[in-house]
Amino acid sequence: MIPLEIKDYLNKALKEGWALPHFNVSDAVTLRGICETAKELKSPLMIGTSEGERNFIGLRQAVAMARAYHEEYNLSIFLNADHHRSVSAAQEAINAGYDSVHIDLSAAQLEENIKSTKEVVEYARQMSNVKGQMSKISVEGEVGYLVTESSKIYKEVIEIPPESLTRPEEAARFVKETGVNRFAPAVGNLHGISANAPKLDFERIKAIRKAIGNEVALVLHGGSGIPDDQIREAIKCGINNVHINTELRVAYAEALRKFLAEHPDETTPYKFFASVIEAVRQKTAEKIILFGSVHRI
Repeated sequence: MIPLEIKDYLNKALKEGWALPHFNVSDAVTLRGICETAKELKSPLMIGTSEGERNFIGLRQAVAMARAYHEEYNLSIFLNADHHRSVSAAQEAINAGYDSVHIDLSAAQLEENIKSTKEVVEYARQMSNVKGQMSKISVEGEVGYLVTESSKIYKEVIEIPPESLTRPEEAARFVKETGVNRFAPAVGNLHGISANAPKLDFERIKAIRKAIGNEVALVLHGGSGIPDDQIREAIKCGINNVHINTELRVAYAEALRKFLAEHPDETTPYKFFASVIEAVRQKTAEKIILFGSVHRI
């Protein structure tokens, strides 16, 4: 049987009404918890490393770990270079063996965003022909911008300015001119977790999905903190890939703090990280079930 590629799972997700989960990792501990859960629940998944996360783990090291879990667990796992903010950074990830790259130039003018994103798409296609990837390299682009920082917990209410939201006509133009495989819009979602629950603009999601067609994945960033009912409705409206990071980090940190507070004399990492892995497993399972990706392998 020919292994399914990222696009195959994303196409299945859209047709069948579920979303491919994307979880960011900062270390091997988080990755283990996620992969153990995905194996148990038979869920395909994307693993992301931001530029900061990849610099901490190492580009080649992240690739090696993802491939090890793919081979040992027979797991459909795809490694994504998440929120890379320059062409050169995206190309470095592609050269290292990443399966996917998210080039985020949403802070730039639309013309520059299109020009540089297209450059990454062309480079990814070129490298897909010469490198032994698990699948053809997938590229994600973004128009519109999220007004908060990734993985930050905000105690104040966050107001989203209308001008930050993605316009369907710009989304259509961007997708057509760049050739991206996945598109990330701003539709009321936030990075991190704010004091107020996000309110997704479902009509905007449906309009963007109609504008870009069904061959391009529609990605929801900032999935942490969005109420479950809104996630389900967003998937119904055409979202077929959802990102989670902050909630995993919070579960990780809380479990670690609790263990060390209760065992102040413990110095053995594999002992105090056992509770962290379990916390990550529980949060991962919660999201996989929510996204509907159980038994999709």
